[in-house]
Amino acid sequence: MPYSTSLTNHFLIAMPGLQDPNFARTVTYVCEHTDQGAMGIVINRPLNVTLGELLTQLNIPTQHEGVREFPVYQGGPVQTDRGFVLHSADLSFDSTLVITPDISVTTSRDVLEAIASGDGPQDILIALGYAGWSSGQLEQEMGANAWLNGPASNDIIFRMPHGARWMGAAQLLGVVDLNLLSGEAGHA
Repeated sequence: MPYSTSLTNHFLIAMPGLQDPNFARTVTYVCEHTDQGAMGIVINRPLNVTLGELLTQLNIPTQHEGVREFPVYQGGPVQTDRGFVLHSADLSFDSTLVITPDISVTTSRDVLEAIASGDGPQDILIALGYAGWSSGQLEQEMGANAWLNGPASNDIIFRMPHGARWMGAAQLLGVVDLNLLSGEAGHA
């Protein structure tokens, strides 16, 4: 049965039985969900790359040294060579999609230039790649019990240590330990 509500600004929390290596034990922030499909950013898979290294590759000078050690995340398996900056909506850039009054995602270079100079958004999460679902695909996966979903939290996205985000997102739903959940979908 298709969902009649959008999962935009929700977390998709991988169920323990989800074995896809791209999504096992992940939390994905859903940036957009329509009848055409869905797009999200995995928020708890840091790559072995720092923002400083990424800025160097892009020839963006860094005047604000504090950002050099920021982690870069594996945002998902689609377009892994493309950058996405999930950020607080206090600033807007050339290619910004406002998701909520509090959260935006930007794909243009100017957001990285602003971050490098110390003039970027208050909260940021930088990712390479994204997670994408075609029309009806996410709803099918939800029906197969691959994901839990619930409203997103800025604190989990931007302030919680990445290793605690999977359990932290589940705890927002009252799930104390994800590992105790069954991977079997119930059908009446």
